[in-house]
Amino acid sequence: MTEETPGFEEKPDVPSGATPDDAAESAETSSEQEGPAAPAGDAAKIAGLTAQLDQTRTALNERTADLQRLQAEYQNYRRRVERDRVTVKEIATATLLTELLPVLDDIGRAREHGELVGGFKSVAESLETAAAKMGLQQFGKEGEPFDPTIHEALMHSYAPDVTETTCVAVLQPGYRIGERTIRPARVAVAEPQPGAAPAAQKEEKSADEESGGPEEG
Repeated sequence: MTEETPGFEEKPDVPSGATPDDAAESAETSSEQEGPAAPAGDAAKIAGLTAQLDQTRTALNERTADLQRLQAEYQNYRRRVERDRVTVKEIATATLLTELLPVLDDIGRAREHGELVGGFKSVAESLETAAAKMGLQQFGKEGEPFDPTIHEALMHSYAPDVTETTCVAVLQPGYRIGERTIRPARVAVAEPQPGAAPAAQKEEKSADEESGGPEEG
């Protein structure tokens, strides 16, 4: 039985008579055979990880797009809810104030006849102030041009001193909330006399008469 001497490494067998260069070449060849340079398993693993990364990026982009779409839908929903809330509030306010218009008409008639006195006056003014705070606005004045979108003509006549259809009396004031008319102003209107010359022509004719008539060419 042969004992191995510690401290010495085994050397590859070298044929007798070989030179030192032959021994070195034999050692390099043995080393190349034992360790492969580029394992095929590593390349397959890298390709698999790359594919997984691409899939993850695609899924992330899809989830991001879904989140942005949901956020936009939520913002649109909030705007619709706010718009509907404002609309419902305006409708409720208009309904309440419409029911109060006859009372306001009575207060106006009492004021015209000098009957708005004492405690009734205080209550009436408080009611008018509360209605104004809720956005109620009164409109309709004598002498303003007739507008069928905000006026309702209950009486009609002709007048020589008007050049267009004009409100000559307000029978009931109109009321609006913001841009919304809840009752048109009920008025009496007057139109120019049929066949009457416009005011500009009358003034021109009067000037000609004062100067002795138009100059002859």
